[in-house]
Amino acid sequence: MSGDEPKDQPAPSDRRQASNRRQVPRRQEDRRLVQRGRELEVARIISEALSHHVHSDGLIEQTLRTALDVVDAEAGSVLLADPTMKQLVFRHVVGVKADQLRGMAIPWDKGLAGAVFASGEAEIVSDAKGDHRHYPDIDKFTGFHTRDMIVLPLKQWGRLPIGVLEVLNKREGRLNREDVDILTIVSALSSAAIEQARLIEEAKLAELVHRMGDIAHDVNNLLMPVFVSAMHLQTQIEQLFASLPDVDEPRWQDGRQRSKRAFDTLQDAARRIQDRTKEVADCISGLNAPLQLSSCRLSAVVGSVVETLGLVAERKGVDLCADGLDSLPPILADERRLYNAFYNLVNNAIPEVPAGGTITVRGHADPARDAICLSVIDTGRGMSSEVRDSLFSGHAISRKAGGTGLGTKIVKDAVESHGGRITVESQVGVGTTFHIRLPLQPPGTATR
Repeated sequence: MSGDEPKDQPAPSDRRQASNRRQVPRRQEDRRLVQRGRELEVARIISEALSHHVHSDGLIEQTLRTALDVVDAEAGSVLLADPTMKQLVFRHVVGVKADQLRGMAIPWDKGLAGAVFASGEAEIVSDAKGDHRHYPDIDKFTGFHTRDMIVLPLKQWGRLPIGVLEVLNKREGRLNREDVDILTIVSALSSAAIEQARLIEEAKLAELVHRMGDIAHDVNNLLMPVFVSAMHLQTQIEQLFASLPDVDEPRWQDGRQRSKRAFDTLQDAARRIQDRTKEVADCISGLNAPLQLSSCRLSAVVGSVVETLGLVAERKGVDLCADGLDSLPPILADERRLYNAFYNLVNNAIPEVPAGGTITVRGHADPARDAICLSVIDTGRGMSSEVRDSLFSGHAISRKAGGTGLGTKIVKDAVESHGGRITVESQVGVGTTFHIRLPLQPPGTATR
């Protein structure tokens, strides 16, 4: 064969196949580069958020929205564990009736959220309805149709999961392993923010506990002269009345009774200040003294609160009253704890109610459940959903200047220590109603 004869050339189809084989790893590498770019962009956005948000709530909300944008999903939520109630609580919600769902809770052993919380491993579900672990009650409540979802655990450093991150319904296609890789970054940074907030709160708490010990000691020292002086003055006045010539005269007797009531009120108020200081200190340190149970009439408890705060309400032009409490049966309860609970609710309501408004404590018996139902109803300015939903969480938002949110925690602790339950309804510009259900006797106590 001469040198100028043409050499054998591969067929066009063979050339195309060889070219495709060379392009496959190139396309895979391109996808990996795109994926890494997405992951770096998420890390950058969240890192910027870390520098702009002082509180973890704002950061987690921003992080959740970023997660949804990056994986192009319709909705998502962050659920945090409540070890006391063994529940997962919807703390942050985007895209699914957030105002209604935020603050709701599900058992932490139910649904895909419960499965991931228990295992500590992420789950991808392409068909939520077809997965037996799917918890349909939330979809029924919200009217949302969950198609596919990713659930990731939120873990503190070296600890068990503290909650879960859910992302629902990819707009195009289905959520996949690449989305999990990106969301893993999101969950890690969210967990870090929650852990940082926890450490800050623990440091604040330790300082508060120390300070409250000093304050309680000082309050007791300051009240002791009040007790002694009141007792001394009462003795002196009794002796003075005894030395008067016509001591049986009605006006002298009336003055004597008024003086006695004034001294009794003074001593009772001083004792309640001591109790209150101790309860605040216990609340801050996470302690609860054992209940001091006795037969208790709520009409007397609430009546004492109304009498104590009646002048404060009157000066503000607010009508403070009780309704339907005299017919309630007695309950087995700690009168001191319940007094403080109702005192908090009424005292917090007074500044919120404009002149001419009302605060009413109303109650009725629920014989079918061996319980008593009470409501504290005000015609005040109401609360935003954010404030309302935070009230009985560990992150209560106070609207008072310098407020700590401890008052609502004291109320919640008092009600729940009796085996009761407290909820709240509120609408801005309309008012607020606290609903309290108390059993006739706390669970586990002997039958009367």
